[in-house]
Amino acid sequence: VRLVESGGDSVQAGGSLTLSCAASGFTLRSRCMAWFRQAPGKEREAITVISTTGAWTAYTAPVKGRFTIRRDNAENTLYLQMNTLRSEDTADYYCAAGPASSCASYTWTQESSYNDWGQGTHVTVSS
Repeated sequence: VRLVESGGDSVQAGGSLTLSCAASGFTLRSRCMAWFRQAPGKEREAITVISTTGAWTAYTAPVKGRFTIRRDNAENTLYLQMNTLRSEDTADYYCAAGPASSCASYTWTQESSYNDWGQGTHVTVSS
C-alpha cells in the first residue's frame, strides 16, 4: 500500500496549484480520502475529505471556497485544486486513506480515522 503526493511548489500569493496523490497496491474506490496539512511549527490538520464515490465532500473553514478535492477512481488518484493561495497555506500536504466509514462529519478530521498516509509534498506561498 502506497500513497505518493506530488505537485508541491513555490508560488506567489493569489496563485494556484494542483496536488495529486497516486495510490498503488490498493484501489482507492473503496476508501475515504482526505488531505491534511502541517504548517511550520504547527500540528497536522485536516482540510478536506471526499467519500468513496465523490458524492460527499467537506472542507474546513480556512480552505472552504478556495480548495477543491476530487478523485478519479479509474486513475486511482486523488487531487487537491488550490486557488487564491495565501501565505498561511504554506505547509506540507499529506493525503490519507481510510475505510469508507471515516467519511462522516464527526470523524473525518481525526488522524486516527485513516490507515494509510503519503509522505507529503511541500507548498510554499510567498506574499
